[in-house]
Amino acid sequence: MAERVTIQDIADALGVSRNTVSKAINNTGLLADATRERILQKAADMGYKQFSYLSFTNPKSSRPEPPMEKNDIALISTGFIGSSHFASTMLDKFQREISLLGYSLSMHQVCEDELEELQLPLSYNKEKTAGFLCLEMFHRDYASMLCGLGIPVLFVDSPVIVPGISFKADCLYMENQNNIFALIRELAKRGKKRIGFIGECMHCHSFFERYMAYRNAMHLLGLPCLEQDCIISNRTDIKNPQSHDYQEYLAKCLNRDDMPEVFLCANDFVALDTLKVLRDMGVSVPDDIWLCGFDDSPESKVVTPALTTIHIHSQIMGFSAVHLLMSRMKQPSLNFRTMHTETSLIYRESTGD
Repeated sequence: MAERVTIQDIADALGVSRNTVSKAINNTGLLADATRERILQKAADMGYKQFSYLSFTNPKSSRPEPPMEKNDIALISTGFIGSSHFASTMLDKFQREISLLGYSLSMHQVCEDELEELQLPLSYNKEKTAGFLCLEMFHRDYASMLCGLGIPVLFVDSPVIVPGISFKADCLYMENQNNIFALIRELAKRGKKRIGFIGECMHCHSFFERYMAYRNAMHLLGLPCLEQDCIISNRTDIKNPQSHDYQEYLAKCLNRDDMPEVFLCANDFVALDTLKVLRDMGVSVPDDIWLCGFDDSPESKVVTPALTTIHIHSQIMGFSAVHLLMSRMKQPSLNFRTMHTETSLIYRESTGD
């Protein structure tokens, strides 16, 4: 059996540092595009486990002819996908791969009126659309409408799916459970027994999975899961609460003397809102309370204290999205599939590391 290829092997082959290779593979830190591409290609050539999927097609082969009629993948989202969002790197990978297959990517942001009226954006062209890539489409009725158009649909995250509720579409998620269990187990080993959760558990399916992973871990590890330590809603008196509205809501919920030792947050941005509220209250992280996020956003690295978080590997999500959507377009009768891609736990200063 061939030996497993390591980051050090790649570094030695290219004559660069192990840290440089790690930055390229995990999409962290600053690297020149040419350096990053060279490292990723070498990782793929050497059969490194995470990047053996580097290209869905062979870039050295001749470019395929695009489909005669429908050659557009329509990205449907309700919000702007900025550089801080994990999906920005995922979309870059997705677009590169589908271009090698002769497809293009068009982006369509659904406005509030279109959501309510269940209407497609005016920019959408039915005659050219071969498939939908739905990113952060958490409006249940709108998601159902898209699934009823007879066009292949892939959700990258989705509205909450519970028994009895499903969509006629494939779904792609980051792995939301294993590292939460590992994190809570480690916190318990460090003597932290009272751990709370912050995040709207019904906001999206990933938040729901993370909340359930928290509850399951607390139960399996024999830790108290107290309802007063779980802040799982948001303001209901306004239609679309923004960050400052959520911070006001958190401030009311956290205005008490008895708080847990650790808060696990549904994502990094929830953790950043929580951090600000705690600071305003005079509560120190990590001296008084520990804080954990999810996503490993750029902000999680530069905030003080830097956040313990769970890293999403955007490259494999982009590749998996191509695989799921293209196979659905080729074989529409396939059984619908749900895929989770690996995540990695990262300890930083917000948990005393």
